[in-house]
Amino acid sequence: MKNFSLNILKKDNQSNARVCELNIFGKIVKTPIFMPVGTLATVKFLSPEDIKKIGSGIILSNTYHLWLRPGEDIVAAAGGIHKFMNYDGPILTDSGGFQVFSLSDNRQIKEEGVHFKSHLDGSKLFLSPEKAINIQEKIASDIAMSFDECIPYPSSYEYVKNSVERTLRWAKRGKDAHTKHNQALFGIVQGGEYEDLRKYCAEKLVAMDFDGYSIGGTSVGEDKETMLKMVEYSIKYLPENKPRYLMGVGAVNDILEGIERGVDMFDCVLPTRIARHGTLMTSKGRINIKKSIYKNDFSPLDPECDCETCNNYTKAYLNHLFRCNEGLGSRLLSIHNLRFLINLVNQAREAILNNRYLEFKKEILTKYNFDHRGF
Repeated sequence: MKNFSLNILKKDNQSNARVCELNIFGKIVKTPIFMPVGTLATVKFLSPEDIKKIGSGIILSNTYHLWLRPGEDIVAAAGGIHKFMNYDGPILTDSGGFQVFSLSDNRQIKEEGVHFKSHLDGSKLFLSPEKAINIQEKIASDIAMSFDECIPYPSSYEYVKNSVERTLRWAKRGKDAHTKHNQALFGIVQGGEYEDLRKYCAEKLVAMDFDGYSIGGTSVGEDKETMLKMVEYSIKYLPENKPRYLMGVGAVNDILEGIERGVDMFDCVLPTRIARHGTLMTSKGRINIKKSIYKNDFSPLDPECDCETCNNYTKAYLNHLFRCNEGLGSRLLSIHNLRFLINLVNQAREAILNNRYLEFKKEILTKYNFDHRGF
C-alpha cells in the first residue's frame, strides 16, 4: 500500500478552507501550501539550501524540460532528481502537457499522443501519456501528473468536450502505465469554463481513483471571475480525503480565493519571475525596487518579513544591484517573494485553525492594497 495520505486537521467554520497534513512517503507537509517552481531542477538563482531556509516544502520540476535537457536517463543515472539536484524534500513533476501546448508550434494532437517540435531546436518530438509517465518514473519525483491537454481559452463547447474525453482516455492510459509504488499520481480536471464538463471530468477521474487531483486549464488568459468559476465547478466533485492542487496560481488574491474554496496546493513561477524584474510583494503592496526613490532608502525591504533579504539588506543596496545588473539582486528578491508567499499560506493555516479565515482574507487584501493582478 502506498504511504501517501491526507489527514484533515481542521475545517474553517465559515468557508471550505481547511488545514491538512499530507504524508508523502514519510515526508510530512502541512497544507495549504505554496510550492516554488524549479522547472529545470533548479529554482532560478536559488540553491536547495536557500529553498529549505525559506521554509519550502514541496517544489516543482518539469517533465518536458528535463526530458529535453539533460534527459531523463541522466537524471536516473544520478539516482533520481533528489540526488541530482541535492534536495531531499518532496518534489512534484508536471507532466509537460502545458509546455507542449504553450511552447510548441505546429503541434498535431492525435489519439496516441502529441507530435510537435522542440522549442529549443525545432526537432520533431512525440509525447504520449505512457511516455510522460515513463519519464516521470525515471526522474523519480514524489508526485507525478497525468498527461492532459491544456485547453486554450476561450474554446467552443464542442472542442472542450472532445478534449475532455481524450484527456480522460489519456489519464486512464497513464494510470495503467504507472508502476512506481513510491510515487503518487494525480489526475487533472479539465473542462474549460463549462460546469457540466468540469463535473463530468472530475467524476470520471475520481472513479479512476488517483492519489490526488489537480485543477487544470486555469490562468490561460481568462478573467478572474471565470477562473474562480472553473475552480468551483471542479472542486465540489473531488473527494475530501485526497489533496486538491490548483495549477499555475501564485497571485496573492488568487491563492486566498483558492484556499477559501478548499484548495490545498498551489504553484506558480510568478514570485521568482517578477523578482528577476525588480518587482516585490511586500506588506505595503507591490513595489519596484528599480525606481529612483529607493536609491537613498536605507530601510529594510519589508519590516514585517523575516527572510534573509529583509533581515540583512536595505532598499538602497537592492536598488544598486538592479541598476548594476548584478545577479545577486535577482537572488535576494526571489528569496523575499517566495518567503512572502510561504508566510502568507502559513498565516492562512493559523487563521483556519482559529476559525477566522474570511476575516484574515479581508485583512490581507485591505492591508496590502493589492491591485487587480494580486501581486
